[in-house]
Amino acid sequence: MKKVIALLLALAMAALSGCGNAENSQEGEFKAGENGVVKVYNWGDYIDEEVIDLFEKETGIEVVYDLFENNEEMYPIIEAGGRVYDAVCPSDYMIERMIQNGLLQELDKDKIPNLTHIGEAHMKGAQSFDPENAYAVPYTFGTVGIMYNTTMVSAEEVKSWNVLWDEKYNQSILMYESVRDSLVPALKLLGYSLNTTDKAELEEAAGLLIKQKPLVYSYVMDQIKDLMINGEAALGLAYSGEVLAIKEQNPDIDFCVPDEGSNYYMDAWVIPANAENKKNAEAWINFLCRPDIAKMNFEYITYSTPNEGAWELLDESYLENKNVFPEDAVINRCEVFRYLGEEMDQYYAELWKQVKSAR
Repeated sequence: MKKVIALLLALAMAALSGCGNAENSQEGEFKAGENGVVKVYNWGDYIDEEVIDLFEKETGIEVVYDLFENNEEMYPIIEAGGRVYDAVCPSDYMIERMIQNGLLQELDKDKIPNLTHIGEAHMKGAQSFDPENAYAVPYTFGTVGIMYNTTMVSAEEVKSWNVLWDEKYNQSILMYESVRDSLVPALKLLGYSLNTTDKAELEEAAGLLIKQKPLVYSYVMDQIKDLMINGEAALGLAYSGEVLAIKEQNPDIDFCVPDEGSNYYMDAWVIPANAENKKNAEAWINFLCRPDIAKMNFEYITYSTPNEGAWELLDESYLENKNVFPEDAVINRCEVFRYLGEEMDQYYAELWKQVKSAR
């Protein structure tokens, strides 16, 4: 969904962390740590690289670190089993899909004592896709809303998703290259659930996106950062986790979750059913749940952390930022994406093709 990463960054990550894909290495090129390896599959730019180094030094476990661009790229890799990973960080609805299809194994929580630092509210939130909290450990959370340049767009306008259809912003609107994310404003404007399987409702929402398309400057993922920082776009669909990093470079940027409601998302660590190093995967997850490590990651990736132990270490300005740590009133008008089944996955994909091919 979010955090699309270029190949150059992937290569840089591998080089900086002193790791690579073991399956693509020459025989004998890769040497495991004194306590073996943990093979990690994560979004691009979604961890502080120093955390990898610290984990290796403290545990003697070598990290083999690979990147994926979105959930839909990650899933078939895990399903096929050709490349085996020990720890993976998917999003809520994809975790639900993986559980249903038997692709995950239950966690041994005795091996993850730092799990106690994850806030109770977030563990309860994770039950929407992991009912018994048996498979997933929350890593980040946030909301989908409108990122806007305050010199071009007023705070009043972004209280409604309607602003993304305002002809005043012709060719200055950004949308995500993602069917479920881009359907959020359309479905919410129509008063429908983000998890609807009603084809008439979905076709109506897709029709709104087709109507909007001439106004859209570009369908993006990570490119939103440069476009908003440089003032090339006035506003766009965005993840709350992007706001801090962008605002640091352009103080005119702000963020709002419209009144009609939106998506509340969560990414979490899971262990595939075919993992070869479960014990090391649990050591990895436990390490990431340590408050000082969670703090490091938050300050690097700027996506909200559910780790309440880390909150005690953060500067108060972060905790007071309602874009980063939204109030209950905002969360209460949001929905978590659910997995809708293979048939609906295909239907959503067909709708997206219609939107993108419309003239």
